[in-house]
Amino acid sequence: MHTTSQTGSASRINPAMGERLKNDGMHDADQATEYDWKEHCDDAIDTMARRGLPFQASDLVDLGLIEDPPNHHQWGPRFSYAARRGVIREVAAVKSKRTASRSSRLVTWIGAS
Repeated sequence: MHTTSQTGSASRINPAMGERLKNDGMHDADQATEYDWKEHCDDAIDTMARRGLPFQASDLVDLGLIEDPPNHHQWGPRFSYAARRGVIREVAAVKSKRTASRSSRLVTWIGAS
């Protein structure tokens, strides 16, 4: 019978390290993103935020506001930047069903105003 001690589990849980690794990954993804795409993405997010309706990254593409980035990880830094600017706020999150996303967190946003 296999048991895991409380101490063993606690030593593997490190929220600060997880946050640091997330931020490092977002920084790397943002550095690999073309400046023009970032600018267009920020404009698209601003446009959707002004509409006052909940939206996800896929909505920006479906509405023709922007094309998908070369790597889906490049969305995260743009939405994070918009949230830090106070343009949008999170309203819901679920796990993505897209295989390529590996069950990553899929966030629904709305304009913060």
